[in-house]
Amino acid sequence: MKRIALALITLTAFISCNNDDDTVVIDEPVSTTVNFEFTQNWDDLAIVNSDYETTTYTNAFGTEMELSKLVYLISDITFTATDGTVYDAADYNLVFARTGVGTSFVPNIEIPEGDYTVSFTFGFDDEDNDKPGGYPDLNSSDGSWNVPDPLGGGYHYMRLEGTFLDTNTDAQTFQYHTIRANKHSSLPPGPGTLIDLVDTSFEVDLGIISIVRGTQIEVKMNVAEWFKNPNTWDLNVNGQVLMPKFEAQIDMNENGSNGVFELGAVDVLEL
Repeated sequence: MKRIALALITLTAFISCNNDDDTVVIDEPVSTTVNFEFTQNWDDLAIVNSDYETTTYTNAFGTEMELSKLVYLISDITFTATDGTVYDAADYNLVFARTGVGTSFVPNIEIPEGDYTVSFTFGFDDEDNDKPGGYPDLNSSDGSWNVPDPLGGGYHYMRLEGTFLDTNTDAQTFQYHTIRANKHSSLPPGPGTLIDLVDTSFEVDLGIISIVRGTQIEVKMNVAEWFKNPNTWDLNVNGQVLMPKFEAQIDMNENGSNGVFELGAVDVLEL
């Protein structure tokens, strides 16, 4: 019995010593930023700087048109982890497609490596839109990016401009500008028009993406989709002064949220 007791004491002492000496190392999750690249195409034909005011496109209505300007606003890039944890950058980015300014953007947030549902908002939702004077950099970047109060206030979502050939084959300009819709706006706007504003921003879901250090996500805009699905766009009817037109803004929202944006290439860059 004495020998057994001594053996037990010795074994206990050995285990105790091992527990004291061993250090359990728990790997901390690696946090990283994510780079976004915004590209533009016309039904998979890349649109580059040299195409503006030189390349002719035919929209779904059959109208020949050229682009001169494309500037749009992206906000609230959000990463939702598989456990439901939400990481919201709560910032925004103005994309100047023609010059390339803002086409590369890193949200001001770091997230642990892992799988995430990635989404963003086209334009500003009402919470972000209702901040008069809250984004002076937007106005300095592209003129008056804010929307006049008689038209509902807030900020533009997109300015898409160019020329087209009308039914007489004469060249006309168009301004396809998207903003928050004002149901009771008038033309010209006047007293009592700021009633029943409708948020026409929309969320884009890019699906589940594996995020590691150096991840770069391409977001593709198919410009042709703004003119065809589900509303085939007649620039002869709706090519000018679209901001006060409630139904036009609703139609543009439907077209934009129905496949204008899609996930492109996902790459891992060497850092």
